[in-house]
Amino acid sequence: MSIILTGSIAYDYLMSFPGFFKDHILPEHLDNISLSFLVDDMVRRQGGVAANIAYTLGLLCETPKLVATAGVDFTEYRQVLEDAGVDTSGVKIIQGKFTASFFVNTDRSNAQIASFYAGAMADAGIISMADLGLTKDDLVVISPNAPDAMIQYALECQELGVPYIFDPSQQIVRLDEQGLRQGITGAHALFVNAYEFELLQKHTHLSADEILSGLAFAVVTLSDAGARVYQNGAFLSDVPAFPPMRILDPTGVGDAFRAGFLKGYVTGFNLILCAQMGALAATYSLEEVGSQNQCYMMNDFVTRFRTRFDDKGALDVFIQGS
Repeated sequence: MSIILTGSIAYDYLMSFPGFFKDHILPEHLDNISLSFLVDDMVRRQGGVAANIAYTLGLLCETPKLVATAGVDFTEYRQVLEDAGVDTSGVKIIQGKFTASFFVNTDRSNAQIASFYAGAMADAGIISMADLGLTKDDLVVISPNAPDAMIQYALECQELGVPYIFDPSQQIVRLDEQGLRQGITGAHALFVNAYEFELLQKHTHLSADEILSGLAFAVVTLSDAGARVYQNGAFLSDVPAFPPMRILDPTGVGDAFRAGFLKGYVTGFNLILCAQMGALAATYSLEEVGSQNQCYMMNDFVTRFRTRFDDKGALDVFIQGS
């Protein structure tokens, strides 16, 4: 099973605020809110949901295919991804545009305020799933992207009979009810966090049971409480987060979780083990600044995994020389 990742490629501009956003928000004046935060530092990192997932999958010895649009400034970024084992042949360069940009400010409680500039991502609709030679043995991940492209990809996958995971994330607020319903209908699976799951219900006017009923599985991440896994519309289990040795930056943690989960899924593991792999991959990301700065070998991943979870020997398949 090959993994095809659609979604954003972006540069992340990461800023740190030395206080707490909540101390400066006046609930009674939200209708005319005006805030500016003086930050202590800023760094630029490679990011974007699809690229983040791809990077971690590369660390986990997969060769995912990244299918997305990027700008004329992508050359160096492409090399970073290819060095990590990512197939970037599906990335289309949009002349005259820069790669999308994500600006995020994080406070001392890890709360975040962010803005996203689409750049070349806005042209993602020029890519068609029908041109990729996909088969029913492939798995497409539809993560945040140009809204029209996300629904286009979902409908194309449905027509081609190619399974896809719908991961609307931040774009729930930009997709209308019809688009969200089209994305969910026919999806093989769903990835969301707890807040996004509530938003999805609100904007689709569907209950949780109605959303889950047609899916082979769904994963709702719960921040530091771990993740909740559903199978065939029914609750399966909660999986705890993997304890971090340090917490430096939450940016991209959910993307790393998805990569760890997907690695287990394409290997044929049960959903609980997949979520446990996702939990550890997420923690590796949390322990570094930026969403593509974690680095580890597969043997190290397996050794650390077993300090928290019992895979009953299943992960031996990943150990070199086993």
